Amino acid sequence: MGARENAANQHMLIYKICHRGEWAQAEREHVYAGSAKDRQDGFIHFSKAGQVRQTLERYFDGDNDLVLVAIDADRVAFSLRFEPSSGGALFPHLYGALPLSSVAWVKSIVRNPDGSYVLPRECV
Repeated sequence: MGARENAANQHMLIYKICHRGEWAQAEREHVYAGSAKDRQDGFIHFSKAGQVRQTLERYFDGDNDLVLVAIDADRVAFSLRFEPSSGGALFPHLYGALPLSSVAWVKSIVRNPDGSYVLPRECV
């Protein structure tokens, strides 16, 4: 399917790593408009399950109080595109706000005493 996969054919969860405060605001507003970086780029960055740890370590290194939000890709397929990152891997990008009705679950990302992250078992 090339650089852009048809998201409607994806029966999967995609994941967003958020600071807990950002997500709390989304819950109050019933919609997630994205992080400052997302808004700057013009889309909301997501990861597939196998990409979450890499995204977490690359972009959130040292951050605390994070949550992992699982999204039903079928529920946002109308504005979801799978596009190559700078390394060539395809990452899901949502062009538009995320309706909270598409959220499957939200779980805390905790840290081990050594500082490494522990992902929710549903994502591992």
